[in-house]
Amino acid sequence: MLGRIIRKILYRGDDAVPAGRVCDNTEEGNERTELSHEEQAGSDSGALPEQDSIHEFCPRCEANLTLQKGYHNELPFWICRGCGEMLINPEVDADDDIVWICDGCGEMLNIQPGFCEHGRKWRCTECGYVNVIDESEVYPSEEAYQAERNSPYRGLSEQDALKLSEYEEEAPLPFRNDIFRVRHRETGRLYIKKLLAVYDKSVYAYLKEHPIGQMPRIIELFESENCLIVIEEFIEGRTVEEMLEAGDLPGEGMITAGGYDPMDIPGTAGGHDPGEDAIAIAIDICRILIRLHTLPRPIVHRDIKPSNVMVSREGRVILLDMNVAKWYDPDKNRDTKYLGTMDYAAPEQVGFGLKASSAKSDIYAVGILLNVMLTGCHPRDRKAEGEIWPVIERCISLDAKDRYTAEELLAELMTEQERRKHLYAGCDAGKERLHES
Repeated sequence: MLGRIIRKILYRGDDAVPAGRVCDNTEEGNERTELSHEEQAGSDSGALPEQDSIHEFCPRCEANLTLQKGYHNELPFWICRGCGEMLINPEVDADDDIVWICDGCGEMLNIQPGFCEHGRKWRCTECGYVNVIDESEVYPSEEAYQAERNSPYRGLSEQDALKLSEYEEEAPLPFRNDIFRVRHRETGRLYIKKLLAVYDKSVYAYLKEHPIGQMPRIIELFESENCLIVIEEFIEGRTVEEMLEAGDLPGEGMITAGGYDPMDIPGTAGGHDPGEDAIAIAIDICRILIRLHTLPRPIVHRDIKPSNVMVSREGRVILLDMNVAKWYDPDKNRDTKYLGTMDYAAPEQVGFGLKASSAKSDIYAVGILLNVMLTGCHPRDRKAEGEIWPVIERCISLDAKDRYTAEELLAELMTEQERRKHLYAGCDAGKERLHES
């Protein structure tokens, strides 16, 4: 049972003047014919209201309530779409300022005939849901109610809450409020805690029991009413996105040598392959995808992109974030939800084509990622040069059946890697002979 202590501040017409403001066709009203930005917050249309209508404004954010879709001043209450404040019609006859809301349909119970908040239960006359009236669940404000309702820990069992409390939050990851570095209170070991609003719990449960190499090991799973809470292995390193921003890709030898030499600036060190690291990363991604795609029930990652690929301090390539991953279903012609990241999602992930996303969707993303690692750009803006381009081009074919499998792409990339090694080794040998002469 949800109860909220709210002032009666939804006003109507001239009665609203002491608490708020109205706009009408009078000389006084014409002084406010131009709406401020704040007043239009929460509006569902960009049109200005007609001059001969009465307009009501939220006393908290001054949003024009009249413009908000579904609003009518006969309603018993309204939640402002500009700021989320719950506004109660002053004509609602109630004993106090506690508003009781039906857990079944969201209707106000105070105005239902015979309602008494001192009773233990009440059957909603609108939907028939039996509400338990518990004054311990009264919220002091709409903000408190919204905070509790949206809490990622809402609905956790006592056992799960106790288990989760063993992990102490240290800091959120930069620019993320849903991923935290945590430390186990007893062992002192570091882990990552993720709060996932989009997920398939069965995928995470499977990977917890059947870990995949070069992916963070899943330690704990807790499901609340609002999200899946994942505790997973902490791996220190940098994402490909961070490496690109730092100018470390294309870079020579970082993956195989375990470190980046700032003196090896691409294009200036004769004989060094500036694309070596990009090819090596793509090769390791293919190896991870082969494991995922050849499971008894294949898993499609669906979100391969620079921020989801990490290189550890030891030089290992790690594939991150399985929150939009799904089980592959060959009988499906369309994804239930269109998920992925713009510029990396294959056409079938966003509703194009005759099939749902598949293992070939991951290959599309690898092709885009490889081009970005080699050039710093999406292929539409700049294509990778040389013999690697036809490989990328096939990866990003619009028709999924024309793309490689992970095994086929791995073979192509390893061939390209060997070719480039011989090419640049020949450059080094020629350079040494020229120096000797």
